[in-house]
Amino acid sequence: MPDQPPAPRVITWLVAQRERLEAHWQFTVVAVAAIVLLLGALSPPSLMDDMDSVHAAIARTMLRSGDWVTARIDGVVYLDKAPMTTWLIATSFALFGIHDWAARLPLALCAILLCWVTARFARCAFSPSAALYSGIALATCAGLYLFTRILIPEVILTLAVTLALWAFLRLIEEDDDAEPRPALWALVLGAALGAGLLLKGLLGIVAPGGAIFLYLVLTRQLSSLAVWKRLRPHYWLGIALLIAAPWYTLATLSNPPYFDFALHSESGSYRGFFWRYFINEHLLRFLGLRYPADYNTVPLGFFWLGHLVWLFPWSAYLPAAAQLSYRTIARPINRAIDRAGRVRLMALCWAGFLLAFFSFSTSQEYYTLPIYPALALLIGSAVAEGGPWVRRGRYFASGLMAFCALVAAAILFAVRSLPAEGEIFSALTQNPDAHTLSLGHMNDLTLASFAWLRLPLLLAVIAFSIGALSAWTFRGRASWADGS
Repeated sequence: MPDQPPAPRVITWLVAQRERLEAHWQFTVVAVAAIVLLLGALSPPSLMDDMDSVHAAIARTMLRSGDWVTARIDGVVYLDKAPMTTWLIATSFALFGIHDWAARLPLALCAILLCWVTARFARCAFSPSAALYSGIALATCAGLYLFTRILIPEVILTLAVTLALWAFLRLIEEDDDAEPRPALWALVLGAALGAGLLLKGLLGIVAPGGAIFLYLVLTRQLSSLAVWKRLRPHYWLGIALLIAAPWYTLATLSNPPYFDFALHSESGSYRGFFWRYFINEHLLRFLGLRYPADYNTVPLGFFWLGHLVWLFPWSAYLPAAAQLSYRTIARPINRAIDRAGRVRLMALCWAGFLLAFFSFSTSQEYYTLPIYPALALLIGSAVAEGGPWVRRGRYFASGLMAFCALVAAAILFAVRSLPAEGEIFSALTQNPDAHTLSLGHMNDLTLASFAWLRLPLLLAVIAFSIGALSAWTFRGRASWADGS
């Protein structure tokens, strides 16, 4: 084979920078996540007149009234949601004042922490390269950015689920891989489950619990006494109850009647916290019978295929992730391979269970945000290992981001002289029937509405251009390395 020509100087320099960032993967992941997510949280537009303003108004009322048990909005008791997100927003208001950015700040900080935890998870299971790619994939995917712009608890729930499943895997390791600090990881698991209960109610237990159950069934460990002994369920269940039970008890006692199990309601009736929270918001919502029916559900096909958009541009590497090894059987030659296989299998159980669970209930676009770290772990592992499917993914991602940069630039040019008078909300009221979905306002986007979005369009052009160049640089590195 003839000698390959030397790589262009710019490629050599960019590859050297990539390797330097990889060596400092924790700093790189946190820095990228902070740039993307903090800028998103602190930038306009203001809070929308929907769940954004509702949760911010509840937090403001909570701060001013001093009642941190029963949420209220405009003096009306609001018993629909668990309190932790509101507590965090109210605390942010207390520290920084009542501002739009202060309402979004707790979610942005939790999202940054989520990216770091995901990278640490990947480092424990795979390699520093996989840690870098997993963390950056999560930090820069479209879905995490979009759904941390809305004041919903899903990103904090995602952090809790990720910590719970990481702790579970640490606790069940055996022999040479046995966890030297089981009490610490049992504490992490219990705290994560307790926080989940205060974020999304029973879903905080169901989400990690379903993935754990499926994993134990597939690995034939569900009935293993040795596994349950290592798990110490009495320890972490006690911690979870210690964290969550006080609020549930106080909320029930403060808002009677205490135990109403009616499966229906009507206008003007008041059934107390227990019915409103557990029966209406959990059981009846799952069955599509919640009262009032002021919500909608995403079509099932879009619910599944939408993840190609929410994980953009990293969804281009999902075919490469499908080629990975998911072996979990111990192999004395290289136990690290088995740990990697176990984490990959857990990621499949994690994502698969939640996708199936919400396929049988009413669902919004952001309901499956807790699976993003699982898919990021698989993508990061695949990209770090390389191979032909990774190269194809780089070609596709680079080309698609370049195309998106051109489209955003064309729209920016087209609206350069259009007036943007009043508030952006006035341009986003064309399809009110679609507003029962979290991204329903996307149906209101017309060319004229982009006049209010010139700065975001400019940032999108820059971001897509950087993404396309980065993907092309990684492709260039692979081609110069293997001669392809």
